[in-house]
Amino acid sequence: MKKRMLTGLAMAAAIAAMLPAAVFAEDQLDKIKEEGKIVFAMEGTWAPWTYHDEDGNLTGYDTEVGRLIAEKLGVEAEFVEGEWDGLFAGLDSKRYDAVINGVEETEERAEKYDFSEPYAYIRTALVVRDDEEEIKTFEDLAGKTTANSFNSTYMYLAQDYGAEVKNVDTLSETIDMLLSGRVDATLNAEVSIYDYLTVRPDAAIKIAALTDDASKVSIPLRKGEESAFLKEAIDQAITELREEGELTKLSEQFFGSDISGAEE
Repeated sequence: MKKRMLTGLAMAAAIAAMLPAAVFAEDQLDKIKEEGKIVFAMEGTWAPWTYHDEDGNLTGYDTEVGRLIAEKLGVEAEFVEGEWDGLFAGLDSKRYDAVINGVEETEERAEKYDFSEPYAYIRTALVVRDDEEEIKTFEDLAGKTTANSFNSTYMYLAQDYGAEVKNVDTLSETIDMLLSGRVDATLNAEVSIYDYLTVRPDAAIKIAALTDDASKVSIPLRKGEESAFLKEAIDQAITELREEGELTKLSEQFFGSDISGAEE
């Protein structure tokens, strides 16, 4: 009996070894469906992407897109707020299932994370005080100081152009540092600056330059087979939301224009 049992176990192990890794890759998506929720990480302080309205409710383009994706998956969306750099640390440690926070897809990030289909396309704005005359292009950042979130796309871009970057947590802090003269400029999403100026039209800032090409905004997931089925499900959800016009509707609601598709 013991010999037969061992033989059976050996056969099971051999069959398991022969099966493709993807067979065992449903863990994350299955876990999400079993628990009935998908946990998204976000800052909650970056309007109009993710922020709290006057009544204290969490909303924004990312937030509402996340809710619709969860609905497509047949689960609830749970949002956990934190500082920018901590979002990825939480994703790495499996505290979150995904990050939805206006994340731009870059080659460096793609080496560590798998990215969903893009759900927005944005350009980067170079912002200065309205009386600034020396900084007119990104190349003019050499030797200047900027304020940006640690480990953000904007921090690295500013450094690439030769600027010294001082780290902050929120866009409001960034603009405050700029207006007080503690930094010379800042980089951020074009749409976020337009939103800031809509709320504060008298703010003494201006956009000095914009990047020529738009960046892809996508949802980063842990890389590997564990997230393969989750990525597939999220990709399908984003595609359906785009085809149904939901992304356009949300984009126009929060940005005043449609940034959900690439420009032709």
